Amino acid sequence: MEVFAEFLARIDNPQHQARTEEVFAWVIKKFPNLMPKIAWNQPMFTDHGTFIIGFSVAKHHLAVAPERAGINRFSDEIVQAGYDHTKELVRIRWDRPVDFSLLEKMIEFNILDKADCSTFWRK
Repeated sequence: MEVFAEFLARIDNPQHQARTEEVFAWVIKKFPNLMPKIAWNQPMFTDHGTFIIGFSVAKHHLAVAPERAGINRFSDEIVQAGYDHTKELVRIRWDRPVDFSLLEKMIEFNILDKADCSTFWRK
């Protein structure tokens, strides 16, 4: 979690900071083989040098970025969870619970789907 300390400290709202830290801690505990890092000023997790999932903080939501392939694969489940999404990210409103089972599926999908990927982003 140390790698994210400065990012977390910059979150003005204490509830948003706590929620973001909770999500990061969950990812670290659930997927201990993923590497936490800051790139492009955003917290993310990588596996063997390839992007798995990233996060960003906005006024009304925590954004989760599993790449377009993750959005496409889980679009129906994202909507069923009550989240809206774009082609590249899922918006988890601060006043909504985090669907950790959906987050787990997206991370597992990317780990497996990118197991042989030698680039940071999908091509």
